[in-house]
Amino acid sequence: MTLRRSLPRLAAGVLGISLTVSAVPAATATARTQPPTAPTVSEQQVMPHLRALQRIADRNGGNRAHGTQGYADSVTYVKNVLDRAGFRTKLVPFTHDGATGSNLIADWPGGDPDHVLLTGAHLDSVEESPGINDNGSGSAAVLATALQVAAERLKPERHLRFAWWGAEEKGLIGSADYVQKLSAAERRRIDVYLNLDQAGSKNTRQWLVVHDDEHGETEAQQAFEAWFAERNIPTFDIGVGGSDHESFGNAGIPSSGFSTGISDCIHEACDDLANVDPRTETTSTDALIGVLWKLAAADPRH
Repeated sequence: MTLRRSLPRLAAGVLGISLTVSAVPAATATARTQPPTAPTVSEQQVMPHLRALQRIADRNGGNRAHGTQGYADSVTYVKNVLDRAGFRTKLVPFTHDGATGSNLIADWPGGDPDHVLLTGAHLDSVEESPGINDNGSGSAAVLATALQVAAERLKPERHLRFAWWGAEEKGLIGSADYVQKLSAAERRRIDVYLNLDQAGSKNTRQWLVVHDDEHGETEAQQAFEAWFAERNIPTFDIGVGGSDHESFGNAGIPSSGFSTGISDCIHEACDDLANVDPRTETTSTDALIGVLWKLAAADPRH
């Protein structure tokens, strides 16, 4: 997570607050028809990806930052997993601060190409940190979600696209580059963007759900709040800013997503595997799966 416009320390573990947002009934949040039942995951389906990212950082000077071999190896790891699962993947290069980086884009076959549901997380760390919570945790949750799509052979109404952004820690560079290179027609085809940044913070008591300041309460925000409310998990609304959803919001693309709050080890060497709570990481992944299943099944013509 870039600290240029970082999220406030709103986690209940810091403020001692437990706030709940009223849920919107699922029927009004998304589709007219009942979506297929979303699967759930275990820690064993998510944490191995974080362990892989930790190993990559360990053998590359302790980080996975933009322009480094650690970042390149991180992209290779995620791409190989997706290729084996049947996704169509591509690397989209960009240059920043004299170094070449890349975004990894993965498309799942099927769905209406004129109505894209895009889900992403930044894959890079800062140079001082392995970046396992910020944002290996978000990247692992998105990857585990994509693998569930493949395992279930999901046949969505909307076209599903997943992304892992580079150079977020340099100022949302990778996601901004991606959005800027889209034509006007390609931007219109993206119905909504979902973003995860820091999905496994320790001592999490409430999830911070992104509110799209420009578009108001989007179907994605409603779906996230409903998912958490149905499980009596407190949430708190935060405005757009501080992570890659800002790049999409600035381009007029509706966005949402969530975070589990800024950890004490953000941007430090202690943001390692021990800085992630497996139970929180699994809950975050299940939340993303549940919302993606609902939005993927929504008839884009309504």
